[in-house]
Amino acid sequence: MLLKNVIEEYLSELKNIKRYSYHTNKSYAADLKHFYKFCQQNSKTGIQSLSEKFIKLYLMSLNESGLEVRSIARKLSSIKGLFNYAHRQNYIAINPAKIISNPKGKRQLPEVISTQKILEACRHAEETDQLPELVAAIFELLYGCALRVSELCALNLRSVDFNSATVKVTGKGSKDRIVPLGNKSAEILRKYLSVRKEAKDNKSLLVTGTGKRIYPRYVYRIVTKYLSKVTDIKKKSPHSLRHSAATHMLDSGANLNAVKEILGHESLSTTQIYTHVSIERLKSTYKKSHPKS
Repeated sequence: MLLKNVIEEYLSELKNIKRYSYHTNKSYAADLKHFYKFCQQNSKTGIQSLSEKFIKLYLMSLNESGLEVRSIARKLSSIKGLFNYAHRQNYIAINPAKIISNPKGKRQLPEVISTQKILEACRHAEETDQLPELVAAIFELLYGCALRVSELCALNLRSVDFNSATVKVTGKGSKDRIVPLGNKSAEILRKYLSVRKEAKDNKSLLVTGTGKRIYPRYVYRIVTKYLSKVTDIKKKSPHSLRHSAATHMLDSGANLNAVKEILGHESLSTTQIYTHVSIERLKSTYKKSHPKS
């Protein structure tokens, strides 16, 4: 069986049967395209011709190119998914990727932005941006509801229920969850809707000045622009607002399971990284202020 055909079948399964999100499918496709190119360069065109040794050779080439451990682990995950599929379909008798372990790297804790800095960023937008209400709504939903950027962009008018103070969010794997909408968030959203340009598709919640649904690159550009004015953290991205929201909730005594549900995590272990962030913040405060530190 040609490797190219197996990859196409596998990506089709992720999209049409497992119904992964657009961005997840795009990520898998990019990873496997890169792997396929490496295989071509080494005259490997059939799925049966790929061994454990060859896959490790590919991973070594990624490491030598200077790629981060986290990115290498993600590519390996995509490759493992491909070979699991090929094994299920009986295209290969033995799965060469099964026993390859993920590369180990130092765990990097997400950086956190203070609530004060987030408010300052919104004030900068209010003073200088042509669409300050939209910027405020973007920041408020990313931080106030701890949304992923893809979830934010997918919101429709009917996603928000002001009466029950909730937002219906479609997360990874097209799974829906209900997230609380705070009073401040509701106030900012109402203000935005009062001046919002009519959506060209008649359903999008957040739209650009031309009425088109916002998209990830648009959100990244806005968030990076205004966070750059108030903080020097390394990653000034929409996801840093989600990280900050989760950490602040735990700092304030929120139940870990409740935070897991708000974030839409599959596993509690994924949410637990934020407990490490909170502990590190606690240590930092202790060192800076305790006389016995």
